[in-house]
Amino acid sequence: MPDARFYTSAGPFTALQLADLTGVSIVGHASPRKYYDDVASLTSAAGNHISFIDNKKYLGEFHSTQAGAVFLPRELISQSPKGTLNLISSDPYLAYAKAATAFYPDIYASQTISDQRALISETASVGSGVIIAPGAVVMPRAEIGDGSIIGPNSVIGPGVVIGDHGWIGGNVTLLFCCIGRNFIAHSGARIGQDGYGYSPGAPRHFKVPQLGRVIIGDDVEIGANACVDRGSLSDTVIGNGTKLDNLVHIAHNVTIGEGCLITGQVGIAGSAKIGNQVMMGGQAGVAGHLSVGDNVKVAGQAGVSKDIEPYQTVAGFPAMNARKFWRNIAALNKLSKSKK
Repeated sequence: MPDARFYTSAGPFTALQLADLTGVSIVGHASPRKYYDDVASLTSAAGNHISFIDNKKYLGEFHSTQAGAVFLPRELISQSPKGTLNLISSDPYLAYAKAATAFYPDIYASQTISDQRALISETASVGSGVIIAPGAVVMPRAEIGDGSIIGPNSVIGPGVVIGDHGWIGGNVTLLFCCIGRNFIAHSGARIGQDGYGYSPGAPRHFKVPQLGRVIIGDDVEIGANACVDRGSLSDTVIGNGTKLDNLVHIAHNVTIGEGCLITGQVGIAGSAKIGNQVMMGGQAGVAGHLSVGDNVKVAGQAGVSKDIEPYQTVAGFPAMNARKFWRNIAALNKLSKSKK
């Protein structure tokens, strides 16, 4: 369960309250009016805790759990331990996420304190309820929306716009960008720095001014030490609800649609266009000026070197249909064994 030194619980809640919040149905003999103090993993939970299972790989842990209540799919009811209250959901992980959010609604706000040692320009616009931590710098004409939090030693550049309820971690740099509501940037994120633009020549490569912006929609999250370059002339754009993991690099003029999930060490080269609801595994790469359609899934370490049509799943380098890739691997393994 979460360490009370770092996380403050808003509980307890009854099963009925959590069922109403998460939209689950309750099955079991335990009272739905019983209070639960916290969320916990299957292995560490006690009778006053709520847990979840969404993968049959964890059936062993589920069978032995001491959790008082568990979010689970309907097909696992028959395997539930005796005395456990079953919270039936078509998406147990989402139900758990909503419950955990109810227990810990201020998980970000509680990590930052206000202090007079921030440097805030007289021409900056700071909304109501904003917290700006020690060492932060808010430069001229910047706009920070209501209820936002700026972490220690972060820099909000001239003219930067942050919508309401943003959370900016420590040592973040935001330049040349306009950002929507409910934005999260984890420690060390760099947004709006130069794109990689040069006019090649010998003996000197001439630097091309990068004159675009970064436009970020609502409900976007940027991981620690991720980098999003501003556009060279047009803008770099990240759509509503997209989530970038740690150490992701988005180059200049890239356009990313809504609801994308882009995991660690992914690199997307300049002017690539990524559709909506795209998922990219760790260390995957997309070459410049390519188009990746809606609902595409790119496997980890795949190298996208040509346009990908919508609703495809690709793997390997160069990236190809995932089934074809794995058939090729199987054929190579078979050939290798026959040679031996």
